[in-house]
Amino acid sequence: MPDFRVRATEPELMDDLTLASDELRQNLDELETINTWLGGYAPVLDALARLQPRFPEGRPLRIADLGSGGGDTLRQIARWARRRGVAVELTGVDANAFMLQYAASKSRQHPEIRFQQADIFSPEFQRQPFDILTASLFCHHFPDEQLALMLAQWHRQAGLAVIVNDLHRHPLAYYSIWGLTRLLGGSRLVRHDAPLSVARAFNRPDWRRLLHHAGIRTYQLRWRWAFRWQLIVDC
Repeated sequence: MPDFRVRATEPELMDDLTLASDELRQNLDELETINTWLGGYAPVLDALARLQPRFPEGRPLRIADLGSGGGDTLRQIARWARRRGVAVELTGVDANAFMLQYAASKSRQHPEIRFQQADIFSPEFQRQPFDILTASLFCHHFPDEQLALMLAQWHRQAGLAVIVNDLHRHPLAYYSIWGLTRLLGGSRLVRHDAPLSVARAFNRPDWRRLLHHAGIRTYQLRWRWAFRWQLIVDC
């Protein structure tokens, strides 16, 4: 049983950047289904709606999704932007080449999306200008010290805002996803990683401490169903 007072440190199977298999493809499909059922894209789309009055005029809005995985968040953003008549240039950034190939194959109907394999810690990536940086279910993969440095860097790099969508570390969330992934016959990867992701995730004091260490003072932190945190950092 996890100690929900602190973040778990056990690595997830998905943290293996060499992972490339049909099992990984199945896992990405399953994660998209889970996020769709449980409203997992709502924190990002709601944040964009809140920020829309500040979008730049006369050019497309430039958004990069960090740790973009299967590209499902970007596809949701592309559909949201089309419905609202917002021109966008969307970039998915990931270190796993297999995931990028999978994401590109699923995003053929969305020419506004491109993907790049990049190290987000590299100076080359950090020099790329974006209006908004998003990170969905990405932050919990990093220890506190590294994450605070990342948040500070994203705050400097984004022209408008940083949007974080991540999990709430809570016993009900942990045991619910543990049972759901087994009830639905999920893959080995999703059965292992989904509950662990919750154990590695955050509570409100965690976020306040991380943002303080990152030197970030202006932000909005909201709890969203189902057991999600929506963080909007003003840049």
